[in-house]
Amino acid sequence: MLKHERASHLLRRLGELYPETPVPLDHKDAYTLLIAVLLSAQCTDVRVNQVTPALFALADNPRDMMKIPVEEIRAIIRPCGLSPRKSAAISKLSAILIEQYGGKVPADFAALEALPGVGHKTASVVMAQAFGVPAFPVDTHIHRLATRWKLTSGKNVVQTERDLKQLFPRESWNKLHLQIIFYGREHCSARNCDGKSCLLCRELFE
Repeated sequence: MLKHERASHLLRRLGELYPETPVPLDHKDAYTLLIAVLLSAQCTDVRVNQVTPALFALADNPRDMMKIPVEEIRAIIRPCGLSPRKSAAISKLSAILIEQYGGKVPADFAALEALPGVGHKTASVVMAQAFGVPAFPVDTHIHRLATRWKLTSGKNVVQTERDLKQLFPRESWNKLHLQIIFYGREHCSARNCDGKSCLLCRELFE
């Protein structure tokens, strides 16, 4: 198959395999999603979902969160790793949301990426899942699979994101990035597939 044919095949088959794409991180609004995505850096979604109930019981909005001592936040989120940096970021961004945005998470890429601890991928997830703005967050699963499926020759996630956005319809991005993550975790991990053994790899390259 040519690259565009592989892309069309994947779009159709992933839609069949994962017609529903619930956001893996438990949240109730844009703020709690932002905090959960920030915590998910170098941490599994399962672990984040184990940690956030205690954190959000303490504070589930920026006004309350900014009043919590950073050390207290850090103690709760320690299982997620990088707790000194993440706790400081959560405290600081909460204060910024109150001071600059009236306590609301801004639906704007540049404003989100300017917040402490929020990079392009985190901003993309929030824009896609909280605000419905087309975005294509690229994590390690998507970067690995996009390379494995020869959809990109990108050496980094920036190039991979650019290539995937060119290959797939804009209206598919928000759902597709989750479908690829689900498939990678379930069938095409770095360990259980060599690029030839899982269902979609066989369909694409046999």
